[in-house]
Amino acid sequence: MLEKEDIRVLLQEMESDRIERTVSIKDTDKFCQAICAFANDFPHSRKPGYLFIGVKDNGKLSGLKVTDELLLNISNIRSEGNILPQPAMSVDKYSFDEGDVVVVEVQPSKFPPVRYKGRIWIRTGPRKAVANETEELILIERRNSTYLTFDEHPVHNAKIEDLQLDIFRIMYLPKAVSPDILNNDKRDPRLQLASLHFYDLERDRPTVAGVLMFGKTPQYFMPGAYVQYVKFAGPKLSSDVLAEKIFEGNFIDMVWALDSFVKTIIIEQRPVRVSALTEKMIQNYPSWAIRELLMNAIMHRSYETNVGIKFYQFSDRLEIVNPGGLYGSARPDNFPYVNDYRNLILSGAMKVMGFVNKFNRGIETTQEYLKKNGNPPAVFDFDKITVFGVNIFQNPVFTEQEATYASDGVSNEVPDGVSNEVSNEVPDGVSDRVPDVTDNQMLILDEFLKDNKISMTDLAKKIGISRRKILDNINKLKEKGLLKRVGNNKTGYWKIIN
Repeated sequence: MLEKEDIRVLLQEMESDRIERTVSIKDTDKFCQAICAFANDFPHSRKPGYLFIGVKDNGKLSGLKVTDELLLNISNIRSEGNILPQPAMSVDKYSFDEGDVVVVEVQPSKFPPVRYKGRIWIRTGPRKAVANETEELILIERRNSTYLTFDEHPVHNAKIEDLQLDIFRIMYLPKAVSPDILNNDKRDPRLQLASLHFYDLERDRPTVAGVLMFGKTPQYFMPGAYVQYVKFAGPKLSSDVLAEKIFEGNFIDMVWALDSFVKTIIIEQRPVRVSALTEKMIQNYPSWAIRELLMNAIMHRSYETNVGIKFYQFSDRLEIVNPGGLYGSARPDNFPYVNDYRNLILSGAMKVMGFVNKFNRGIETTQEYLKKNGNPPAVFDFDKITVFGVNIFQNPVFTEQEATYASDGVSNEVPDGVSNEVSNEVPDGVSDRVPDVTDNQMLILDEFLKDNKISMTDLAKKIGISRRKILDNINKLKEKGLLKRVGNNKTGYWKIIN
């Protein structure tokens, strides 16, 4: 806000595109029109506008005595919903010998055009008017050209001291900038960060992306920027909890910790006999696929919430759920072939650091790795608008071996003399234990695991194929001895045969 000396100076100036005076304390329409016009910032000054209440046209004070009720009424203008999008404004009272002044400071909107009761008000010089079609088009084009994704917005209570500049300078810059340019770049760190969208020079603040990538304590500014791991003894949330862990810190520290955790804790391997004298190793999940799905959750999640990413390990599957559903042009009917980026800067930064390899190919490649390892396809959950989830089911051969080892009392450790090298392929000689089923048939089995009384119509919607094809696939699963109907069509249920 302004100082009293600043107000004295502004009161002597003529009305302009940034200043309006009024003696009225009840003309709410006039107040709202002025606030709307300042928010639209048609001259594109990128500076706040000021509405002075209790001031005559000649700049003299009217002798107004400001009450708390008047301040409250003016402050409520922002939340009444008549001015949309909501303006960024502040209201304060200044007292002089000649009387009080209410000063309403309005920041230029990042999302013009702003409307008051459906009308777009603008100022050009002292003139205030409703925008015509040409003026409205200018505001729309300005919005398109200046729109920032959330991760490019400044973090208002953060400072450059809250960033680990050594990580940025030593680890990130050499990957993001070519060596010949970097060798001659002697600029202030603020300028270097800003050139890569990690710093807002105008407000002298790190951006959301800067805090998340290089922050000392990112969770102080964005409490939901963490990953919560929980291991359950059984297949349900009601099962006993065996272990818990929180992953936090900046992205670089968090990703490395997650990568190591997946490889050493999540991924298990054990031998299967291929012949009388030969064994090969199988694993429950391919580590690359799990890592890729975790990276997708970190990259595409919404950081405007205080909820973290859920990384749950059940006895039969892994489940990853991140805040924020499909974004932009991505929809359930075109996923994963169409992608959009909620966090454009973070996505690029993760690519620079090598945390993701290719844009818009991660899901397809993940499914290939799961198939190669013998796992069913990952199943994605689009039903909840505010979150995005994926289930990754354990390699069924590994599950069978686990049951065998448990019943025989055999240790799960790799025997001496057996290679620790993990094959990504289902071993030769055990293919008869993994039924030859198509992706759609596996999805049908997955749905029956969740609800063995689901209707054919609902099943067709979830799988994304016609009802007739659902019935054809069910008949094939019955022929393969993997599925049978128990009871009649109305009260019965589907049973999966192990």
